[in-house]
Amino acid sequence: MHERLNNRLRELRTARGLTQAELAERAGVSRKTINTVENGVFVPSTILALMLAKVLDARVEDLFQLPE
Repeated sequence: MHERLNNRLRELRTARGLTQAELAERAGVSRKTINTVENGVFVPSTILALMLAKVLDARVEDLFQLPE
């Protein structure tokens, strides 16, 4: 099964005035990781999803949703 997630990572990141590099640094990952998650190339692990939500002061459900 090919897994896809709808995500609002780019939307929430830009709303908080962060670049991909800034978010990556705060989350402890590379900028490329942020880029691949935003573009749906990479599905984040639970740990990464929780870290991104924490950094963006959001719930994981605010960032990622299963497609309908």
